[in-house]
Amino acid sequence: MIKEPYRLLINGGVLSPGELKYICEAAESLGLDAISFGSRQDIIFPEDIDETKFSQFDKIQFIKPKRDGVENIASSYVSADILPSTSWLTSDRYLYIIEQFKHKLKLRLNITDPKQRLVPLFTGHINFIASEHEDYWYLYIRLPEWKKTEMYPALIYSWDMDKIELAIENILQEEPETIETIFDLVSDAIDTNNRTVDKPLEVPFYPFPYYEGMNRIAMDKYWLGLYWRNNRYDLSFLKAMCELCAESKIGKISITPWKSFIVKGIPIDSKIHWEKFLGRYGINVRHSMLELNWHLPVNDKDALSLKKYLVTNFDQNDISTYGLTFGISNYGSDTYNFTSVVIEKNKQPEALGDFIIRDTYNLLYAKNFDPNTREYVMHVQDVDKVELPGLLMELSQLYFEQLGTENTEEKVLEVNKDAIEEEVYQCKDCLTIYNETYGDITQNIEPFTPFESLSETYECSLCEAPKSSFEKKVLVKH
Repeated sequence: MIKEPYRLLINGGVLSPGELKYICEAAESLGLDAISFGSRQDIIFPEDIDETKFSQFDKIQFIKPKRDGVENIASSYVSADILPSTSWLTSDRYLYIIEQFKHKLKLRLNITDPKQRLVPLFTGHINFIASEHEDYWYLYIRLPEWKKTEMYPALIYSWDMDKIELAIENILQEEPETIETIFDLVSDAIDTNNRTVDKPLEVPFYPFPYYEGMNRIAMDKYWLGLYWRNNRYDLSFLKAMCELCAESKIGKISITPWKSFIVKGIPIDSKIHWEKFLGRYGINVRHSMLELNWHLPVNDKDALSLKKYLVTNFDQNDISTYGLTFGISNYGSDTYNFTSVVIEKNKQPEALGDFIIRDTYNLLYAKNFDPNTREYVMHVQDVDKVELPGLLMELSQLYFEQLGTENTEEKVLEVNKDAIEEEVYQCKDCLTIYNETYGDITQNIEPFTPFESLSETYECSLCEAPKSSFEKKVLVKH
């Protein structure tokens, strides 16, 4: 059985460079040379540490969630400004909301934007999901003993979120079994500024984004995503990076649920310094999508070995997994699935005599390959490791065949006689569109400039891919 490591709670997955540097210095004093990141956007100390030294670090709370019963806030702050977003949900708004939660959480809490795909919406016990109404949130609840997630019958006001969460914690001893019971008990306990749910939550489907490397935000800023495949981030590198953040006047660092982190707001005149810094430390920022889109149990060497085996097979067979995510889970895990495809390791039967029993696996995939549906379909059961690559390639082909066909009947009904087809050019790497009608204001290209007239040195305004990475597409406008 894998020993539970110590974690540091990072509310919303957001911390300042100064806070991260302090954590790195504490980790060094405790005998570590690296830290890891968890799927709840927390920091993990991957090796055993000396508990007698904890009192030296009064700014740090060392937690083992299963033992201590304290949980982290996960949020999609990391996606603000760099991925599709709800207009009113700005980076500052996230920070104000997260700051409300002063108490030690007993339940896993998610605060997310439904228009982004980087942070899962429904992996908490308490899931606040932004609505179109400014400062109002859908609330989806799945208490630890519940088998499914239920929607709270009211929209929650931003500045009531901490009161609502605490009220739910306080009624746990009554073991509420229905969402209606929770609503009644919470309404009796506290006054709130709820709003009527006027329409169901709509979660648009977006392919899983590529979140690594140096990428442009608007005209004069960049964001940097960093991923290390072994999830061991060198302390000396992180400390030096925190110092560079201070020099670049960067206030926040964001942890993702994918064992990686993102630095937003790098000024354009600091970009060269960051590139030199990464080169000096030999940091690779161009991992393929095959590597980035995996969720593994922390410190599980068998899971990491299986991932390497599968990724190598994908690579050798030139398989694309763009937009898909994969997870490896163990029998009896209480972690909620949030990937497109789940590889579930079965419990081994008791060995008889000297027989060697091979591991077997089940393969499941999310309905429409969208984890936010929270519905999983069993694809195969009890297959050997050697069968997994072929079956996963089969699933990836199934994904691309059905991509864009969800709710086809509804989409057909929306097309009308006045539909207009418009030609645009789309970047194959990040899906940014160049529309000749609008030009490209970020690069001083005037409206009505034909794509063919652009210089051969033209680059994608978002990911800086070359002009040759764009391909012609036809949009249907109504």
